[in-house]
Amino acid sequence: MEPEGTTALPGHPALPGNARWCGSGKPPARCVVVDDTLTSQEAYRLATGGTAMLWSGDYHNARQLLSALGRRIPAPAPPSGVRSAASPAEVAADFYRVRQGRAHRSRILASLLVPLVPGPAVDLRRAPDIATAWRHAHGDVQGASVVPLQDLLGVLGAEQWRERGVFVPALDATIHPHYGTFAPVRGEYLDLVAEAPLPDTSTAFDLGTGTGVLAAILARRGMARIVATDLSGRAIACAADNLERLGLEQPVELAVTDMFPAGRAGLIVCNPPWLPGSATTLLDQAVYDPKSRMLRAFLAGLAGHLEPGGEGWLVISDLAEHLGLRSRAELLGWIEASGLRVLDRLDTRPTHRRSADAGDPFHAARSAEVTSLWRLAAA
Repeated sequence: MEPEGTTALPGHPALPGNARWCGSGKPPARCVVVDDTLTSQEAYRLATGGTAMLWSGDYHNARQLLSALGRRIPAPAPPSGVRSAASPAEVAADFYRVRQGRAHRSRILASLLVPLVPGPAVDLRRAPDIATAWRHAHGDVQGASVVPLQDLLGVLGAEQWRERGVFVPALDATIHPHYGTFAPVRGEYLDLVAEAPLPDTSTAFDLGTGTGVLAAILARRGMARIVATDLSGRAIACAADNLERLGLEQPVELAVTDMFPAGRAGLIVCNPPWLPGSATTLLDQAVYDPKSRMLRAFLAGLAGHLEPGGEGWLVISDLAEHLGLRSRAELLGWIEASGLRVLDRLDTRPTHRRSADAGDPFHAARSAEVTSLWRLAAA
């Protein structure tokens, strides 16, 4: 299996012959070979000019240069909402501007490349063993390849998450996220699913299952048959691994499909990405829902897939409303237009660290955030 974005680069200037690009973004148009003599000032000049740098020196020095490069990137101006009261439109504009600044930072940092060889291994002095982490994320390396150092660090970090796992109080067990699946670190929405009153049914659908954590909670609650779907094959493999670890694979059927499986269920659960916006990375896909596509598809198809008397559970935060990205009126309008009615709404406050971080540029929005489980039924 080759990573997303893999592209053959025969004869690319300064790259090994027939090297393959294994980065998450587009391959660079220009590249030079650099070593331990490169200064952060020169690296920043090259990166901002659109030139990538293939590292040939010591691996640990490359790590230090990447950190120094990050310190040279100017911090974005504070959002207007921090300085004074701002309208929803102004907060939204600030949010998109901060996202653009982070994307720019990511592009600059992605300019520092390291060589990979079959093994898989990093072809540098004092490089760490990446074999297990890389195979879990992307499979084997087929021939000489290059990857941004920041992408490689993401693979190594994901492997640590996979090994360590995330303890989920609602399960009293640990979930192990794979590379490219979102770790269930926000326990408040899991508690809502674990505690909401179940409808009188034995069949449930879990749409966008990710790590399989919600399917596992429903199985623990005694649901006899659960169909868990996801568009990502990575997510389905991750869910299968977690359900097997938990001994809950028997009641859960896994399917790679977009949204609803065939048939109807008495309970349909969906935890779509909470923020409208484009996704630029694998993990972004669990956070950003372009034009609220998944949210709207869930609502539009729900009534047609519910058994008589069944419920749909929409698990979502109102952070998008506080950021000016979506209004409550829009959400209620989509619910009504889909032939649905609200039976109840269970609310809880987030307890993650960012909600209490006064230094966050959008602290006002995060501190006001409420996570909800909307109990919906056909009108």
